[in-house]
Amino acid sequence: MTTNPRRNTGFLLGFLLIALVLAGGVSYFADSDPDGLDHATLQGCEVRETPEGEELLGDCIARNAQDHKLADSPFADYAVNGDEGLSGVAGVLGVVVTLVLAGGLFWVLRKRPAKQ
Repeated sequence: MTTNPRRNTGFLLGFLLIALVLAGGVSYFADSDPDGLDHATLQGCEVRETPEGEELLGDCIARNAQDHKLADSPFADYAVNGDEGLSGVAGVLGVVVTLVLAGGLFWVLRKRPAKQ
């Protein structure tokens, strides 16, 4: 069974366009303060604001939380260098990097015709 390369290219370009539009455009409508995981980890604690920042009182999972080793990286927290206004740029870069890595992996692992 043979496939039409133009059809495959059109599908891949359409997929790329949709992924880039979603990553670059829809990310601006995402909530900048997601609270599902935060809420779950804070159960059992009381949060108090202090001049040094938030203080957790009580017994909850969040008291054991630490910053990730890459928390100071350029694309941490779905932003570019901490600028939340650039979350769309971070999303587009994430899509491009993911597709390049996945494409490279598929290319390396592709099924090659048997040598005769």
